[in-house]
Amino acid sequence: MTLGFMAVGVAAVTLLIIGHPHPQARENRATPDAAKLAAIDSGLATGNAPAPPPSPSADWTVLNVDTLPDDDWGRTVRYGRDLITKTYALIGPEVADASHRYSGNNLACESCHLEAGTKKFGLPLQGVYADFPNYRARSGAVGTIEGRINGCMTRSMNGRALPLDSPQMTAIVAYLKFLSTGRPVGAPTPGRGPGRMAEMTRAADPVRGKAIYTQTCAACHGENGQGQRTGRVGDGGGYSVPPLWGDDSFNDGAGMDRLISAANFIHNNMPVGTTWQQPVLSVEDSWDVTAFVLSQPRPQKAHLDRDFPLRIEKPADAAYGPYLDGFSREQHKFGPFLPIEEKLAALKAANRDHTPGGN
Repeated sequence: MTLGFMAVGVAAVTLLIIGHPHPQARENRATPDAAKLAAIDSGLATGNAPAPPPSPSADWTVLNVDTLPDDDWGRTVRYGRDLITKTYALIGPEVADASHRYSGNNLACESCHLEAGTKKFGLPLQGVYADFPNYRARSGAVGTIEGRINGCMTRSMNGRALPLDSPQMTAIVAYLKFLSTGRPVGAPTPGRGPGRMAEMTRAADPVRGKAIYTQTCAACHGENGQGQRTGRVGDGGGYSVPPLWGDDSFNDGAGMDRLISAANFIHNNMPVGTTWQQPVLSVEDSWDVTAFVLSQPRPQKAHLDRDFPLRIEKPADAAYGPYLDGFSREQHKFGPFLPIEEKLAALKAANRDHTPGGN
């Protein structure tokens, strides 16, 4: 899985998870029969309640950057696309020009944002430009699109921020603007995000998930989650199959290190070739294999205690403290999340009741 917004996947994790699938990934994975797919879709394969399918997209048009003219705008947009798909080769830790080493790992943004950010429920980038500026709970402030990009650079890519006036930042923003062509500011884009499947009433089980990983994911991502390099260490060639943990993966501050986001990404995209209409892994298997991947060691991001300064806005699956709700780190990491979500909802309601004008 191939994972990643960071940018995590099963067979072949964009997360992360990840883009540039191994050429044999599709051939190696078993194709489920129609009965199994029907059982998974109905929830019968796991005994869980049926997972509501993600909202379908009635209007999903992928614009082709290669149709743009060979002028400053067209070249800039195409460079932005290349930064998404070949991050490791252009601004990765092994590029020849040390001043361009912004990414701290050899992943690509496409590792999480599949198909250059254009795949439905593959953490697409379509419509993102029209969302900003907006309020970000993680910072507790209104943020810009440049700030959001740098959040990925320092978390999913485990690197450093791009200068706001750099050609790389300009190009990525231009590409995101191009992908949002025709999208009204603030309007929803159906098909965004990783989708949303039913949550389990039990905690996700990393021990059970290890067996699923061994059977479904290890052939491509490696027994130790190391992925498969395109070339050799030091050549800036990145991975044909991305690593899911270890020093060259996303850090623990990345969005893909949160179970709900990563499990939904895996369910709707992994193994490579999976679509949200026909998931291969069951709901239960998706939660458990993700728990195994996220239980493995990865780089640590400093100062995570500064995230979500308004603790009441901290998501239930943020696996690092401090917490306002009184639940353990273990439950924040693996669930079940419903008790946490109910407690946070009660705290928010109480806060409104005690705020002047809150009613």
